Amino acid sequence: MSTRFELSLGGRRYPPQLAQAVRPPRVLFGIGDPSALVPGLAIIGSRKATPYGLTCARRFAHVAAEAGVTVISGAAMGCDLAAQTAALDVGAPTVAVLGCGADVDYPRRASDVLATIRNGRGAVVSELQWGVPPLPGHFPARNRIIAGLASAVLVVEAALPSGTFSTADSALDSGRDVLAVPGSILYAGSAGSNRLIRQGAAPITCDEDLLDALADAGLLPTSTWAKRAGAARGPALPSGDPLLEALRAHPMSPEEACDTLDMRVPDLLAALARFEAAGLIARHTDGRYGPCTPH
Repeated sequence: MSTRFELSLGGRRYPPQLAQAVRPPRVLFGIGDPSALVPGLAIIGSRKATPYGLTCARRFAHVAAEAGVTVISGAAMGCDLAAQTAALDVGAPTVAVLGCGADVDYPRRASDVLATIRNGRGAVVSELQWGVPPLPGHFPARNRIIAGLASAVLVVEAALPSGTFSTADSALDSGRDVLAVPGSILYAGSAGSNRLIRQGAAPITCDEDLLDALADAGLLPTSTWAKRAGAARGPALPSGDPLLEALRAHPMSPEEACDTLDMRVPDLLAALARFEAAGLIARHTDGRYGPCTPH
């Protein structure tokens, strides 16, 4: 059963890490389990994420959740929802921070996930009163709460400009660690993530990078992270196929791949179908194929 709660700043149950952040909300309205509001890892990224971005969000949320770290995000379509779904899939709690009332389903396509969280698998929270609808101005403000509840913020995929930067800025203002997944220099949707790394964000390129960062942020005891790394590490990726390696380096259309690798069209299409069925690549909305690593 969904349980509503209201936590006032200065109250006994108000999350201490949020109270110490920049501009903490005077009241935090929530539904679910308030004990889920512990320091965690915020995972954020593009709403129009590529298969690569979605896969990284799922993979790193899975690693964090398996290591016992709460995943925090905004339930937005794309990277946010992918991360929170991955946490739920491994039976871990997750916290969704909304830009509307905590009892409002937004986006609509996240309603099933939000219902699961509200029913005891974490908490759905907002600084807005019950029933307040989503408005554009609410989302930059809610981003500071995502950062305030977290000890570290992982940016998976972000373009320039991007609303994701307001979360990263709030994280820095509140003394949180900022992490980022690097992307292709040829893809504009990764320009923001790559800029964050250039500005000092820790690059997250594998499971071990993330576990190191979680330990550095105080979310994972340094003495035990190596043991958990083995449990959280995903399966080894097959390598060696020229087409698979080329698509991992840079998403391409079938025509581009044929020209680049000098392959016959029937052979290329058969290989694409085989890799896609195995979950190693996925088709982008623009027709290109790119990496989709298992998690």
